[in-house]
Amino acid sequence: MMKRENINKALFGALIVLGLGFALMQQADACTRAVYLGPDGTIITGRSMDWEENTGTDLWAFPRGMKRDGATGASSIKWVSKYGSVVCSFYNASSVDGMNEKGLVANVLYLAESDYGKPDGKRPTISISAWAQYVLDNYATVTETVAALRDDPFVVIAPTLPNGRAATGHLAISDSSGDSAVFEYIGGKLVIHNGKNYQVMTNSPVFDQQLALNKYWEEIGGLSFLPGTSRASDRFARASFYINAIPKTSDMPQALASVFGVIRGVSVPLGITTPGQPNIASTYWRTVSDHKDKVYYFDSAISPTVFWVPLAELDLKEGAPVKKLSLVGGKTYSGSAASKFETAEPFAFLPGTVK
Repeated sequence: MMKRENINKALFGALIVLGLGFALMQQADACTRAVYLGPDGTIITGRSMDWEENTGTDLWAFPRGMKRDGATGASSIKWVSKYGSVVCSFYNASSVDGMNEKGLVANVLYLAESDYGKPDGKRPTISISAWAQYVLDNYATVTETVAALRDDPFVVIAPTLPNGRAATGHLAISDSSGDSAVFEYIGGKLVIHNGKNYQVMTNSPVFDQQLALNKYWEEIGGLSFLPGTSRASDRFARASFYINAIPKTSDMPQALASVFGVIRGVSVPLGITTPGQPNIASTYWRTVSDHKDKVYYFDSAISPTVFWVPLAELDLKEGAPVKKLSLVGGKTYSGSAASKFETAEPFAFLPGTVK
């Protein structure tokens, strides 16, 4: 039988969750990201991509030495990629997920509360569609990325997505050491959470509030009281519990299977949507990134097979062609798909307008 103090905690927590419920119902997207910290350098990042429609995702292999800009006109930041990467596109107009050849992983998830501030005429600008790619192109570790971005060197511009929604999101990164960082723009200011303890990220509310909600569920007692809805705060609690409850092993096949289990366990079945509540959206795909061996796994909810891309099997040297692995129309692959990439023109980042 539960102790009275635990019952009181449960009731209090329920009121907190219900109080946030209406606000959460207004948000879009329902992605989840979690980092597995295993022994002997076994670090794995998994994420789900949940959205209200199929975004026509393809996989892309981008080599070193690519000339880039932030897709915001004359004020765009410009750079040349130092590292090659494999990424998932979003409407073939944005890099929303990926891993570079140094084992740095970037995951962009929706966050309706994002406020990037206004261009100040002093700093360069970058479309949010290029944000993750900028990080993958330029940095090898979380520490290096945080040091470079801490001073907020550019202004993020959030254009409208092809489906009419605002392209507002936050960014999580992780590396082969197990380090993580979460980047959010709240009230026009960049907020960074950096540390190995920041293993999980979902959507609304903002990260500070998610941490507070998750602390409550931890105190209640784990598995017996895990919340079960598809809301971001509930998925955060479940993913946080399971990513640390699964066995810690250096057996990579077992570790990968466990991480896939966690990400599938917080996914939303295909076809499950709620009219007027776009935050409860179907999972269209999942990725799992093996930082140690630098293998990028893709799991489609539409074509239920898992394939993978060892970055060592891609030609990412400077001067190599951009290549695409087409997934549109339900195309799928088995085993290593590195040899199936075909030369293609790189997609253009969704442009942002500086006002």
